[in-house]
Amino acid sequence: MACYLKAIETQPNFAVAWSNLGCVFNAQGEIWLAIHHFEKAVTLDPNFLDAYINLGNVLKEARIFDRAVAGYLRALSLSPNHAVVHGNLACVYYEQGLIDLAIDTYRRAIELQPHFPDAYCNLANALKEKGNVRKNTVSEAEECYNTALRLCPTHADSLNNLANIKREQGNIEDAVQLYRKALEVFPEFAAAHSNLASVLQQQGKLQEALMHYKEAIRISPTFADAYSNMGNTLKEMQDVQGALQCYTRAIQINPAFADAHSNLASIHKDSGNIPEAIASYRTALKLKPDFPDAYCNLAHCLQIVCDWTDYDERMKKLVSIVADQLDKNRLPSVHPHHSMLYPLSHGFRKAIAERHGNLCLDKVQALIKINALHKPAFEYPKDLKASAGRLRVGYVSSDFGNHPTSHLMQSIPGMHSSDKFEVFCYALSPDDNTNFRVKVVAEANHFTDLSQLPCNGKAADRIHQDGLHILVNMNGYTKGARNELFALRPAPIQCMWLGYPGTSGAPFMDYIVSDKETSPFEVAEQYSEKLAYMPHTFFIGDHANMFPHLKKKAVIDFKSNGHIFDNRIVLNGIDLKAFLDSLPDVKVVKMRCASGDSGVAETNGALSMPVIPMNTAAEAIINMINQGQIQVTINGFTVSNGLATTQILPAVEVVVSGSVVLQINNKAATGEEVPRTIVVTTRSQYGLPEDSIVYCNFNQLYKIDPPTLQMWANILKRVPNSVLWLLRFPAVGEPNIIQYAQNFGLPGSRIIFSPVAPKEEHVRRGQLADVCLDTPLCNGHTTGMDVLWAGTPMVTMPGETLASRVAASQLQCLGCPELIAHTRQEYEDVAVKLGCDMEYLKMIRSRVWKQRICSPLFNTKQYTLDLEKLYLQMWERHASGSKPDHLVKLQPVESSESA
Repeated sequence: MACYLKAIETQPNFAVAWSNLGCVFNAQGEIWLAIHHFEKAVTLDPNFLDAYINLGNVLKEARIFDRAVAGYLRALSLSPNHAVVHGNLACVYYEQGLIDLAIDTYRRAIELQPHFPDAYCNLANALKEKGNVRKNTVSEAEECYNTALRLCPTHADSLNNLANIKREQGNIEDAVQLYRKALEVFPEFAAAHSNLASVLQQQGKLQEALMHYKEAIRISPTFADAYSNMGNTLKEMQDVQGALQCYTRAIQINPAFADAHSNLASIHKDSGNIPEAIASYRTALKLKPDFPDAYCNLAHCLQIVCDWTDYDERMKKLVSIVADQLDKNRLPSVHPHHSMLYPLSHGFRKAIAERHGNLCLDKVQALIKINALHKPAFEYPKDLKASAGRLRVGYVSSDFGNHPTSHLMQSIPGMHSSDKFEVFCYALSPDDNTNFRVKVVAEANHFTDLSQLPCNGKAADRIHQDGLHILVNMNGYTKGARNELFALRPAPIQCMWLGYPGTSGAPFMDYIVSDKETSPFEVAEQYSEKLAYMPHTFFIGDHANMFPHLKKKAVIDFKSNGHIFDNRIVLNGIDLKAFLDSLPDVKVVKMRCASGDSGVAETNGALSMPVIPMNTAAEAIINMINQGQIQVTINGFTVSNGLATTQILPAVEVVVSGSVVLQINNKAATGEEVPRTIVVTTRSQYGLPEDSIVYCNFNQLYKIDPPTLQMWANILKRVPNSVLWLLRFPAVGEPNIIQYAQNFGLPGSRIIFSPVAPKEEHVRRGQLADVCLDTPLCNGHTTGMDVLWAGTPMVTMPGETLASRVAASQLQCLGCPELIAHTRQEYEDVAVKLGCDMEYLKMIRSRVWKQRICSPLFNTKQYTLDLEKLYLQMWERHASGSKPDHLVKLQPVESSESA
């Protein structure tokens, strides 16, 4: 540099020295000084070709594209056949988005210099950008990359970019090999590390993917894409904080990075931070208005919090997005599990599921190819000889633990006939150390934790080793699913059951267990699977086992004014009868049950309900509630405040003078154990009026849509002195619900919100409501079972989807078809009659209370017998060589003991 400066000092008009000094400054990263010196050089010598080229190059790197173009064009006026300048000029056109002009200019560079690998590579990039790459075709772009590699086999950019094409064409293994070769040639190639990591993530090789993302970031610390994609990998590895940090860093590097904002929003959404998710999705859409994933996820977040601003327009746009994506054979931005919430056609919902099913097939295709090299395809058992005449059934779920699915079916594995069935359970999640997990592990014949085997190929091999006849998918497209296991076909028969309310859309699922009410045969085309009908309902609940203390109840005659209510102050307990026997003056009130016309066996007559008069014991109980005490002792029995289970404490006993004075058991709160005390539940605990009709719905708020809230508002306006009891599920939805209710003419004061409660309290407090109003958009499924076990009638209106017909199936099985409406007006009228006709309400409530025990709805033993019949029918068809077909002809029902 000193020499150049001395030369300029000696001869100020020495253009070559100015240009060379510009090269020095450029090498030092002093871009503006470099530009200044190159411009001085061409000013001194207007025909200085190299200076114009260098000026164009430095302006291109500085992204001052207009001036860079001017520099290159001036260079070409001096040397029209300079291939490198044509190539560089084309690069600027490409950056400016002038793709056609870039393509023409690259072609001119190649024409002038046929052995120009950089130009072939960049021409391919431009052709790819224009959209000339199509799956399963040898595109011109691909040919250009191959030409570049013939000219220079170690051309790292061409290796990387050709790998990108192979990946888009579905040739994953070819892509991996090309990325690896690019890294052999150029180990410090950050983009190739990131791209390879992305493919490895797709293959489920998360640790190796993480390693390559870290390498990309080491090489290029400001590589925002690598940070964002590494966040996706960490998210898949359940490292939420790590993912959050990666997305945040990507945004710090590039605040205009729309994908990173969307990814950050998804982390917030999955973590329940919905307001933060909404804000991030909106930022992503401001930066990138045509962003279907961000738009559809934002729509789902707004549904979660009941923000119905521009609801109709939002739904129209969402449907149009799905239509466009399906038309272009893209993966829809609406998740299959969310499709039930939107006004999509049956065909669209099925197509969305099919795309996700095909995605699972794509993911395992490479595994299938690799396995074919060293092992034969799976062979299946042809008979029951190897299993000693027993049918081997395997249940696959990520929810063997404290999850609603286990709350429904945890007793089923242990209830299978041991001489006809051999039961296998495969967990996709680690042990959560709950009694739900312990029960399934203990009662299944075999239990395998596949969460420790993340490779789907190896996990499918493990399942296949057990020689199953039927493999049951309990996840569908819910969180924790590994449908790739089913795509690998480790069993000859594979069916959907219970955990997912819709079709899989997957060719590798043969049957879906349902019933004629939930899945009428006339809509069988909505399902990719064959329908397999249970005789009553496909739904089941383990409530009789989990909550036997709710089979009986007593009430306190408090402010009754001659009217005995069964849901103001309620006592439940395993020892309830003995406790009542210890009290004086307990009377039994007969409450007449409404007769039904469902054809389901039921016990007619009257319901006997013990009533405790206002005596010393009753006053002690009421004082305990009013003073917020945890429990009292009456006649040697511990009587607990029902709100005490909300205290998240370990199971403890506090002993004073040899007597237990306090018992708090968190396992009783979660439903893992049965409470050992008499538990008191009152309306006052939840701010519910004693003298009002209480309508309730305990679903998550996303299941409420404007038409549903409009119906509820109409009902309450027709029923004087009535209130609506909802959950803060989530809490941020509460002000929106209140505002829209007011818009519908219902004062916000008539809606009462409670926090989400532990499972036992959640089910038990359902006794306090008079009527449950179901959500027609997506019914209460587990929640429906919860409220019915509490003895509270549920009004429903079946819709078009499986998810919207479950409650009707439950009510038919219960023997209460009069609670099923078929129009909005009928729904309102049924609910209003229950709210206005007190005698009718009492009869219906009495009937629901008795039918919980007498009907098949909660009879897990009967349910298991019926399920076994279905499994045997599936196997008999397979063993006879027949393909799966609808199993809708109901078999004679063998009776079993009631719940």
